[in-house]
Amino acid sequence: MVSVQCSEDLTCSVCLSIFMDPVTLSCGHSFCRQCVTDVHSCPQCRAALSTEAKCLPTTGVLKSLAEKVREAEKMKEEGGSEKAEVPDLCPEHEEKLKLFCVTEQQLTCIICRDGEKHEGHKFKPIKEAAASQRKELETFVQDVIDDIHAIESLANTQREEMTKSKETSEQLMTQIGRQFEEMHQFLQRREDEIKNELKHKEEDGIEKMSHSLKSIETALSERKEMEVKATSILEISDSEKFLKSWTEDKSMMTTEDLFRPRANELQVVNTSLSLGPYESHLQFFMWKEMLQVIQPRAEWLSLKRDSTVLSVSDDGRRLFSVPQSNQADLFSKFGQPAFGVLTGHNTTPSPVVLGSSSYQVKARDMGLFAAPPLTFAKQSENLSSFPSSRTNYACSVTEFTSGQHYWEVEVGSRNYWELGLKDDILLYDGLMYHTLHHNVGLPLAFEGRPRKIGVYLNCSSKKLSFYDADNMKHIHTLCPDLTSMPVSAYFNIRRKEPDHNPITVCWY
Repeated sequence: MVSVQCSEDLTCSVCLSIFMDPVTLSCGHSFCRQCVTDVHSCPQCRAALSTEAKCLPTTGVLKSLAEKVREAEKMKEEGGSEKAEVPDLCPEHEEKLKLFCVTEQQLTCIICRDGEKHEGHKFKPIKEAAASQRKELETFVQDVIDDIHAIESLANTQREEMTKSKETSEQLMTQIGRQFEEMHQFLQRREDEIKNELKHKEEDGIEKMSHSLKSIETALSERKEMEVKATSILEISDSEKFLKSWTEDKSMMTTEDLFRPRANELQVVNTSLSLGPYESHLQFFMWKEMLQVIQPRAEWLSLKRDSTVLSVSDDGRRLFSVPQSNQADLFSKFGQPAFGVLTGHNTTPSPVVLGSSSYQVKARDMGLFAAPPLTFAKQSENLSSFPSSRTNYACSVTEFTSGQHYWEVEVGSRNYWELGLKDDILLYDGLMYHTLHHNVGLPLAFEGRPRKIGVYLNCSSKKLSFYDADNMKHIHTLCPDLTSMPVSAYFNIRRKEPDHNPITVCWY
């Protein structure tokens, strides 16, 4: 039990009563919560309050001690007996509690200090221990307040990020809606134009066919009328009357004209409606037309080579490998290297590790690697490092310094290619896909075999993404280090002789 002598340390300086729901202000002074609810500065030191008292947490230690002191005073007032003094005495030796065991963190008497139970323990006088404990508590409270401020700052920062995210989402929603609306308007306009064209063709055709039908119906009417007259003449039995009637009905027409078939002079007009390829390939043609008005479009990249074993077509779109003539026999004898581009500059064996197996390619047998062989560890382990230097590659003439860029590359059925940026690459080795980030490789689980690869670079968010350009299926995203700007698109292929399957930058 706590001695009533501690009551003065647990007394609120405002109401002069034992603490009720005590709170500790940022300055370190403690009061009843109710006593400082409506104040704006500490009643004791006048320091400004950083937080309203009603928002402060209850100081648990002070509350516990205050309740014990009130309980002790209540027992003393009600009983008045010798037992009421028990809280001030050692329950074991009935001696005054004058010491504080630092080791056990409890009040003791002098006899307890010398007992076996507290042998080797550290003791302090109660007032000294209380002062030390108070100082520690004040430091703790200050640390808690500082931590609260830090957490509040994090919460505010998180709220700001949430607000930014919502604003960005709204901006993107508006942008997406506007772009789709432009496409809708284009498609609606072209739909109206094609339907109008079809309507005009229909009207012209109907007009021609109506004129033909009118001629056919006129001839039919004349023939039917002639049939009736001829039939009525045939019914005349008298020869003289018969010849007279027939001669009068022939009028000015000769017998040849009268018996000439009219059906041979008439024909059915057929103006079959046709819109050409629009009636069978409408969506494809609309896509082709939309491609001319869509902004922004895929980048029109031109390539430049930085290699003696790679060649770029005259239009800058196609990248070929150009092996040296003396390498042909080596390829036929030893086959293609597992990775890289043969160049003839390396003079040391280069190990290639795939999973848990490995083999070594000798320079004297296979020639030399422009991009030395790649090293992969098991997928469950950390990535192994790729060689630090990569030479003999091609890059784009266009350089990127900011903004968002997209380009597509047709890789066809090649069994080896590298695309991306120089230090951030998507690689296909004929079996699976890998990413290279500063020559550190990671095998990917992507299993498709795209003939076109789309590459998207966002300089502001520092993201480099790869897609199957035929269906825009996401392959992988890297986070390139864009501190060294500008950057260029990167292209590399394995040497092959003869090379009938170049990679091609798509232009739309």
